[in-house]
Amino acid sequence: MTEGLAERVARGEPLALARAISLMEGGRSEGVEVLRRLYGRTGRASIVGVTGPPGAGKSTLVNRLIAHHRSAGRRVGVVAVDPSSAFSGGAILGDRIRMMEHAVDDGVFIRSMASRGQFGGLSRATRDAADLLDASGFDPVMIETVGVGQDEIDVVRVADTVLVVLTPGQGDEVQAIKAGLLEIADVFVINKADHAGSDRLASDLEGMLALGEARPWKPPIVRSVATDGTGIADIVAAVERHAAWLDASGARGARRREGLRLRLHDILRGRVLDRLASDAPARRSLEEWEEKVARRDVDPYTAAAALLDQGRGRSALDHVGVAVSRLDERLPLYRDLLGLPHLETEEVPTEGVRAAFLPAGRTRIELLEPTRDDAALKRHLERRGEGVHHLCFEVDDLDGALERFRAAGHEIVGGGARPGAEGTRVAFVHPKRTGGVLIELRATGKEGRS
Repeated sequence: MTEGLAERVARGEPLALARAISLMEGGRSEGVEVLRRLYGRTGRASIVGVTGPPGAGKSTLVNRLIAHHRSAGRRVGVVAVDPSSAFSGGAILGDRIRMMEHAVDDGVFIRSMASRGQFGGLSRATRDAADLLDASGFDPVMIETVGVGQDEIDVVRVADTVLVVLTPGQGDEVQAIKAGLLEIADVFVINKADHAGSDRLASDLEGMLALGEARPWKPPIVRSVATDGTGIADIVAAVERHAAWLDASGARGARRREGLRLRLHDILRGRVLDRLASDAPARRSLEEWEEKVARRDVDPYTAAAALLDQGRGRSALDHVGVAVSRLDERLPLYRDLLGLPHLETEEVPTEGVRAAFLPAGRTRIELLEPTRDDAALKRHLERRGEGVHHLCFEVDDLDGALERFRAAGHEIVGGGARPGAEGTRVAFVHPKRTGGVLIELRATGKEGRS
């Protein structure tokens, strides 16, 4: 199902794109699988963020920008993030309504998203939606943040170019700039420039830019009246100049790498919490520590440290090693039929094997193919044929674990630890006293790096 959906998204089918975004918003594994299949097609679209205080006219401005790009024949994607309903959790403003003139245009895809209480002006699924629009061939992709105040700075993690939209006469424009918008702006847009005070606002912006730290790119100040389209062409020209500077300076790649790094960290934080909530013993432990914090028995930092440390000192199953004669013959079974992602294939010269890694839930499958006739794996295949070759356990203290095994009478293959796959230190416990199972011990964390 996900393969067919991914193919339809890649073809730009609106219903498929809407379905995929809904799956990501709902945190469904099917949505993650669709994004996994399409991720190699991303990174081509220009991502433009539109942010600013409430009432600045962001939606009207985006509506005019859509029309401008469509007149040039470009397919435009929009993710409009709105405040969440306290009752349903859905978007309560619905920017799609304000852009109805584009509703029947196949070259425009507009998606309203609820912020769902997320700070920083973006929904958690905004980045995923932008990726799906990118993979579907929309360029540019515009992201309009929720107008919740003066802290909408997460958009800089996603967008190549950030438009900060301000209006004269509201009395809080300078405060908004001081709160962080000044630092993230690539282009300032003074909207409703036909109102009194636009000159004063432009002067304030110029003064604050002059007083601030020197930046390699100085944000231009563009005036517009979005209701009648005045200044829209100037805004597009400013965005294009910034895009040219990003490419010439190499800043686009650095900016995107930093955004992806932070996105990965966000996903990891979410997965850690999900794992605590889904694992029954971990959930009970979490609830116990929550109660201790509530009773003021411990502070939250001590509780968090204890929860992170409680699993240390215990061995964890890292992967199951499977011996195969030919990787290219067996890999399709696990990758294509079982749907496991193939992360990488690596040569391990010390063992004379080629290893392919495929995550499977909380563990991994490691497919092993011999690369030398004198490799131990080659002899294993000749004696026993294909099948499970070893179980690998992660240990915090590899040398200490080896001492425990030796003290218990177990033989360590080769006498001690040696370099293994992925740059780690590993050791093998001989199967003669383990019930016929070869056990690999793998050092965790920094201690494991050779």
